[in-house]
Amino acid sequence: MTKLDKFIVQIATLGPVGKRLPAPGTMGSIVGIVVIAGLTGIFEIHIWTIAFLFLPLFLFGIPVCSSAEKVLNQKDPSCVIWDEFCVIPYIFILIPETFGKSSGLSFFFWILLGFGIFRFFDIVKPLGINKLQRIPGGSGIMLDDLGAAFLSALVLLVVKTFPLSF
Repeated sequence: MTKLDKFIVQIATLGPVGKRLPAPGTMGSIVGIVVIAGLTGIFEIHIWTIAFLFLPLFLFGIPVCSSAEKVLNQKDPSCVIWDEFCVIPYIFILIPETFGKSSGLSFFFWILLGFGIFRFFDIVKPLGINKLQRIPGGSGIMLDDLGAAFLSALVLLVVKTFPLSF
């Protein structure tokens, strides 16, 4: 394995997170949640701004995950968690008012609910998300998680607006 190969694997696995911790997809999602919670809760950066800033990371992930697949000689290796990390902001784009200055219990409720829903959809892969995963290379690795994030965003929006319908 060349130095470049090692570097690519380090990025794709978020260093030791994907290689040394149990449940690497969950751990990658937790890293993303912590980053998003910090950016929104502490620095009060709007979730749409974060989603915009994460778009290059998502696009960068396509060739990185493709290369990591080749280096590791596995299709969608479980240690590759760049995809889970990069899509976390998209879980919350439909409920932006729950983030920022109004942090507190409500903030943590939505963060934890979004995380749980995303992990469920990322594992179960319903409603065509499994078809996205079949796309070859890094595109499939990244797109199935983006699909799970967008589906999670829709569920969060329904949960957020449902009490208002009474």
